[in-house]
Amino acid sequence: MLVLLPPSEGKAAGGSGVPLEPRTLSLPGLAAARAAVLEELVDLCAGDELKAREVLGLSEGLRGEVAKNAGLRSAAARPAGEIYTGVLYDALGLATLPPAARALAEDSLLVFSGLWGAVKITDRIPSYRCSMGVKLPGLGALNAYWRAPMAEAMPEAAGEGLVLDLRSSAYASAWKPKGETAGRTATVRVLHSQIVDGVEKRSVVSHFNKHTKGVLVRDLLLAGTRPASPAELVTALRDLGFTVEAQAPAKAAKAWSLDVVVKQIH
Repeated sequence: MLVLLPPSEGKAAGGSGVPLEPRTLSLPGLAAARAAVLEELVDLCAGDELKAREVLGLSEGLRGEVAKNAGLRSAAARPAGEIYTGVLYDALGLATLPPAARALAEDSLLVFSGLWGAVKITDRIPSYRCSMGVKLPGLGALNAYWRAPMAEAMPEAAGEGLVLDLRSSAYASAWKPKGETAGRTATVRVLHSQIVDGVEKRSVVSHFNKHTKGVLVRDLLLAGTRPASPAELVTALRDLGFTVEAQAPAKAAKAWSLDVVVKQIH
């Protein structure tokens, strides 16, 4: 099983220690693309701060993120599982997983990134600010830039098992499973269900969407579940107490769509 996650916008500080060593990152086929994005991002942020903030979509209050990006090559690096924070990662609680579940997480979780393309939670990276929605002056829109290198690297990373896709739309656009890989991919949407004037209304609530996805992954890891197909995933999630509505694709080589329906927002 391979679980595709979005990154968090906010990130923990890098602390102190050894800087980034690009050669140690997973998916080595992305090395050249990573180097190009890193070079342009560092150069951009080492120059005109106002321009850098405009490109990165940062407010005045986040101007410190520009200086942080400018120093990425020498900044201390930590495992990506410690760098990414926020609602989904708080609910996932990597630091509190028991050894067996942690080992499964290290083997199966892959975090997509505007800067790195994708990394495992054990890959050591510095704290940075660069979303997939950024359009760099030289390389252009990052979601489009990453499509070619990701198309080369991801089929091998996906292996032969289930691909559980929990990415947001911006990150999902950087790589879309095709062919046989798509047929064993399941995308998940979280819907909040409530009764209004006797009629059920469903909506997507951003905060709880992230929280539920984090809980869902944590529960799968704790259960030691390794579903081999979308159909097996549906069964596993229902066994764990989730309300799941599954839509099998009408054609072969298409991903399954799963709706996880929740009634209470925490």
